[in-house]
Amino acid sequence: MTNHLIELTPTELAEALKNHSVTLVDVREPAEYAAEHIHGALLFPLSTFDPTALPMDPNKPIVLNCGIGKRSAMAAAKCAQAGVAINRHLRGGLSAWKATGLPTAFIDPASGQTRDRG
Repeated sequence: MTNHLIELTPTELAEALKNHSVTLVDVREPAEYAAEHIHGALLFPLSTFDPTALPMDPNKPIVLNCGIGKRSAMAAAKCAQAGVAINRHLRGGLSAWKATGLPTAFIDPASGQTRDRG
C-alpha cells in the first residue's frame, strides 16, 4: 500500500485550523512541544507514536507536524504501515509556520498554562 503524502502549506493549515476542519498532531518530543507549538496541536511524540491511538474523526482529517517536516513524514509512513489512513503533514513543519509569520504557543513553566506567542 503506497501512502502518497499530502503536504499542506502553513497558510493552508492555518485556514483549516481556523475552520476547525482538521485535527493537528505534533509528533515532536514533549520538551520541544512545551517550548513552542502551533496552538491547538495535540502531542503524540514520534518516539512513542502509535497510529492506532490517534483521535480519528471521519469529518476532521489528521495533519501531522514537527519541526521541519522530517518526523511528520516518518509518522505518516508509520501510519501507512499500520493501515491507518493518515497522509497529511505540514510542509516545512513549525519552521515554515513561523517563517510565514503565523503565531505559536508555549507552555509557561511558571503556571503550566498555554500562552500565545506572535
